[in-house]
Amino acid sequence: MSAHIRNFCIIAHIDHGKSTLADRLLEITGTLDKRTLGEQTLDSMDLEKERGITIKLAPVRMAWKGCELNLIDTPGHVDFQYEVSRSLASVEGAVLVVDATQGIEAQTLSNVYLALENDLAIIPVLNKIDLPSADVERVTEEVVNLLGCSPDDIIAVSAKTGMNVESLLDAVVERVPAPKRLASSGALVAGDDPAAEDDSAIKGLIFDSQYDPYKGVVIYVKLFSGQIKRGTKLELLHAGSKMEVLEVGTFRPKMSPTTTLDAGQIGYVVTGLKSVSDAKVGDTLYAGDSARRVPIAGFRRITPFIFAGIYPVDTDEYVKLRDALSKLTLNDDSLTTENEISPALGHGFRCGFLGLLHLDIVRERILREFDVDVIMTSPQVTYRVVLAGDKTQEYTRFLPEAYDDAGTTKTRIIISNPDDLPKSGTYMAIEEPIARVDIICPSDYVGACMTLAQERRGSIKNQSYLDRGRIMLSYEIPMAELVGDFYDDLKSLSSGYASMSYEFAHYREDDLVKVDFLVAGEPVDAFSLLTHRDKARTVGQRICGKLKEHIPKAQFSIALQAVIGATIIAREDISALRKDVTAKLYGWDITRKRKLLEKQKEGKKKMKQFGRVSIPSDTFVNILKK
Repeated sequence: MSAHIRNFCIIAHIDHGKSTLADRLLEITGTLDKRTLGEQTLDSMDLEKERGITIKLAPVRMAWKGCELNLIDTPGHVDFQYEVSRSLASVEGAVLVVDATQGIEAQTLSNVYLALENDLAIIPVLNKIDLPSADVERVTEEVVNLLGCSPDDIIAVSAKTGMNVESLLDAVVERVPAPKRLASSGALVAGDDPAAEDDSAIKGLIFDSQYDPYKGVVIYVKLFSGQIKRGTKLELLHAGSKMEVLEVGTFRPKMSPTTTLDAGQIGYVVTGLKSVSDAKVGDTLYAGDSARRVPIAGFRRITPFIFAGIYPVDTDEYVKLRDALSKLTLNDDSLTTENEISPALGHGFRCGFLGLLHLDIVRERILREFDVDVIMTSPQVTYRVVLAGDKTQEYTRFLPEAYDDAGTTKTRIIISNPDDLPKSGTYMAIEEPIARVDIICPSDYVGACMTLAQERRGSIKNQSYLDRGRIMLSYEIPMAELVGDFYDDLKSLSSGYASMSYEFAHYREDDLVKVDFLVAGEPVDAFSLLTHRDKARTVGQRICGKLKEHIPKAQFSIALQAVIGATIIAREDISALRKDVTAKLYGWDITRKRKLLEKQKEGKKKMKQFGRVSIPSDTFVNILKK
């Protein structure tokens, strides 16, 4: 029976102590002893330990007072919210950790809303109460106002020292309900709900996976009904793949084989599948009669809105890059890839990300785990282009959407690459994605934060006080304005005290233009971008300036131009290398000196007419790698 099982996750803002609290839980429950327990034990990747952040969710099984506790540690950064949503779909409770010195911050709110959407039991926890700067009374009031709970429901702990962590374990046993069961519709219901199905069929939700070179695809599963053991024959309802289970087990926190995996438990299944596309996260494991082959209603899908081109520095490593991306996309469904060819950079991929940190982590993982050095083009968001007339057949690869507007048939296409923009005059409008941004900052910095948001074309939607000293500002800001240094500027202007979270809101039409860059009259597609017309000249001047710094001189002058259509909006010139052709002369024969200089001038003019500029790959690296 699953009545003794408790499945929960830890959610919090960045640096509020999730991973440290997970370490104390492992220590107090005896899952790991002090000798094997390190700092941030569940953060297994080198990148996680170096940066001090959680990137991948990490499950672990513990035992406490006769109950089996399945914990999933989650990331706190907004770029990895997809990991959080996958965790919430696999548990029945959430431990909400709030730093007693910082209080509620932007990502705290975002995670709470996700937990409430999933109908989870929330256990509020104040962490770092041992610090002298902890303000337990103020932060308790903030949590009460947010959740509408009683102050007695809030557990004050110190994850660093282990103070009062045992009370948290007791609260998990008492407040988190037993695992949910499945209704015939595929939705999740309480275990005692009359609509719940019986446990004869095997149904499980894949919430993560990894590729093992010896075992094949290993999937992380939350089993809602039935029992899985070695030799069980299963199928994936979405992919249609069939398999025979080679091994099952749980996480302690490393993979530990067991004889069975029962309903309500979280564990892993070695499938033996060799193709990374055969077992996608969010799919349903199933074994049973055909009448009940209804997929589980899984976690919320998140669509990437930030895209960049990824190309190998060494073109011979294209196959290695392709294999690396295929393995990364196995357990990161928010990372999308599509083949792309650039005249300047060769064969590569157009990849979609949830944010700049997500992009940077993927680049680092490709380099470290697969030893492929890559060039990344400038990050771009997705745009919707409105075409006149029904052109669905013409633009099938751009996800067209035909609709009727005042009796006129129009087609919307979604593009992530500026080069895919139709020719000027063939479209009616360009719509850009708008993000709903929540900024929490001390009242002393409100003016600076509002000025920054307005400079980035933001429109304020709401302003509310969390307490006497902190304000939450709600804005709608174009997502393109967030791609870059917005977060860095926000931290700088607020002396590090402000926090932010964002999510996609809608598309909005605006005056957007495509800016191309010409090097000696030849377009370089890797630098093309879409931007607002008011900012086009500034962006063009900045990139032309960077090109001037990094493109080496040639025997002829090189013009660097930023253009909108046929209009030049910015220009820089790289002067020609000049050989001193008069060095061998002696005396003061000015006519001979002029003759040599004129001959050199004619040669450079001819070279400029027929010469081509070859941009070295390190120039792309210097300009495109931020």
